[in-house]
Amino acid sequence: MPFPDTSHYETARPEMATQRGKTARLGFVEVTLIAIAVLYAAVLLVGPLAAIVWGAFAGGFGLFWEQVTSPDALSALKLTLALSVGATLVNTVFGTCVAWVLVRDDFWGKRFVNGLVDLPFAVSPVIAGLMVLLLFGRAGWLTPLSDALDLKMVFAWPGMLLATAFVSLPFVVREVMPVLAQAGTEQEHAAYTMGATPWQAFRHITLPSIRWGLLYGVSLTFARSIGEFGAVLVVSGGVSGLTETATLFIYRSLDDRNNVGAYSIAAALAAVSFVILLAMEFFRKRSHDMH
Repeated sequence: MPFPDTSHYETARPEMATQRGKTARLGFVEVTLIAIAVLYAAVLLVGPLAAIVWGAFAGGFGLFWEQVTSPDALSALKLTLALSVGATLVNTVFGTCVAWVLVRDDFWGKRFVNGLVDLPFAVSPVIAGLMVLLLFGRAGWLTPLSDALDLKMVFAWPGMLLATAFVSLPFVVREVMPVLAQAGTEQEHAAYTMGATPWQAFRHITLPSIRWGLLYGVSLTFARSIGEFGAVLVVSGGVSGLTETATLFIYRSLDDRNNVGAYSIAAALAAVSFVILLAMEFFRKRSHDMH
């Protein structure tokens, strides 16, 4: 009885060994990359956050609570939340309108307008504050208009809101545009043939289809607004109890050697940011599920 031909096994063995070597090397590369990513996140995220929490509670919970509930700290936190909510509302309404126009309409200069939406990403927040000063400051271009309306912009709440809305402008637009483009117009046109008004079609058809992308953009806008520093530093003047936001309070506390106060407010903002992060992850997951 002849023996079976095993020559192909001899040929396959080196190839199998080579494949195992490649798999082992690939596994080593993946583990190395994961370790680098974890180390990078730990150094830049976990480390500073742990330092903030440690500094906030270094004197005990009583001192932390005393700093967070001080009149200046409460005023700064309230102003920060008011500015963040105001900027988020403004950018939600107008950002949705801009996204609608850029997706649904074709007009001359569309690319230019689309590029302007990303301007806050390229311009420093300090420059944004300087632009508000240029427009509404003493001898500003629009100062006669604000004086005629008896509206104080610079070193006041309206100017701070304008600067905060500017730096957080792109997020709603950029999150709504792809969702709106994917939704299409077929269902809206079908609603029009059934007698629906444009507002009814938007409310009952378009808005439900873009709601998760919109909520994700809203979360990003609020998160960006709550941590704004440069623009409001230039526009507000940083008057304690009047135009001092939470970030400006932290800056002044560090300058006054009140480290516990600075760390305490920073920890409070970090807690708010963590809640926003959880909301963002939920909205992003729902948005991806809808796709």
